[in-house]
Amino acid sequence: MRGSDDTGRSGTGTDAGIDAGSGGGARTGLAAELGTGLGERATLVQFSSAFCAPCRATRRVLGEVADMVPGVTHVEIDAEARLGLVRRLGIERTPTVLVLDADGRVVRRAAGQPRKADVIAALGAAL
Repeated sequence: MRGSDDTGRSGTGTDAGIDAGSGGGARTGLAAELGTGLGERATLVQFSSAFCAPCRATRRVLGEVADMVPGVTHVEIDAEARLGLVRRLGIERTPTVLVLDADGRVVRRAAGQPRKADVIAALGAAL
């Protein structure tokens, strides 16, 4: 996805430093940590905050993509309410979007407001 990753670099938003150990693991474990079930094929996890204008636009884009791609779910997490999870995953700003595969592993990560085409392209790594 376009935007900057959490290291501040511009580009695809891919974070090669994220692996299964830091982003997921067992499907039920991550689902329990997120507070909801994972998508059958992929999950778009959005970290947001209450007064974040780009978060609202990101919510709309991710919701539209989840509605048009079968088996994809969009989950929004209130970053302020889930500080432990935010710290564990290294979320530094909102919005931050994680693309999880069917097993709950982070396959793509981007900070900032994504474009719909970039989200669809990022899903390719998860599907």
